[in-house]
Amino acid sequence: MSEQNAGKLNQLERLLPEGLLVDSAWLTARGYSTSLRAKYVASGWLEQPARRVYRRPRGQLGWQQAVISLQTLLGHRLVVGGRTALELQGYAHYLTQNSPEIHIHGSTKPPGWLTLLPLKERFVYRNSVPLFGSDLDAVAFPPLVRDRARTQDDPSFQEAGLRALSWGQWDWPLTASAPERAILELLNELPDHESFHQVDMLMEGLSNLAPRRLHTMLVRCRNVKVKRLFFFFADRHRHAWLKHIERAAIDLGSGKRMLVKDGRFDPAYQITVPKDLPKQPDEAR
Repeated sequence: MSEQNAGKLNQLERLLPEGLLVDSAWLTARGYSTSLRAKYVASGWLEQPARRVYRRPRGQLGWQQAVISLQTLLGHRLVVGGRTALELQGYAHYLTQNSPEIHIHGSTKPPGWLTLLPLKERFVYRNSVPLFGSDLDAVAFPPLVRDRARTQDDPSFQEAGLRALSWGQWDWPLTASAPERAILELLNELPDHESFHQVDMLMEGLSNLAPRRLHTMLVRCRNVKVKRLFFFFADRHRHAWLKHIERAAIDLGSGKRMLVKDGRFDPAYQITVPKDLPKQPDEAR
């Protein structure tokens, strides 16, 4: 092996941790030509789980490695959101699911090769702009190797309602919506993709939300339906954090919203909900 080729391999070992993914554009930008990549694949130094996608071999590929690669090495402004974020943070027992889905949110779609990876999970993309604008574009995502001396993430990261979850033996950061952001993302799935009854059970268990972060996310939220649904469910379960939310600062819009055909009309928030959703004692209006 020539010194030049040995140097390129050593550089690749430094730049690309085992198990993570990069695309052909990433490798080309760092001096790895198509022919050199083909040589590495033939020699087993790289493997190609999908067209134009490469990784240094290490164990079985998981969806977490794919998302972490997008967020850190490839610089995509995508986060694990909605139901998946809630499941990762301990709320899986409230949410039943027949087929494994990984919900990712961002202002731009992920690369097409993400859906071609040999994974049992299916990625579901949601555009975050209708809910929170382009806030993710201004967020400083945590780097792959984090500074151990730092105990707090960048303020823009926390302000956007995000959380870095440690994953794998190297504690790589998997950026996900904190529960205060994730519950609003989940509510946006009603009524077409989520169940009112499951969301109701989930809201009952959300007793430890952070009021300040929750208030910030509600003020930022652009979707009237989501905000009305949030307060509808929050009122039902009367959590302690609810009294710390300044409702006057949150725009709930005007007019009625029919969310369910032949549903029960809630006059407080002017929305229709399923008739078979059990009434709470204080809802006997």
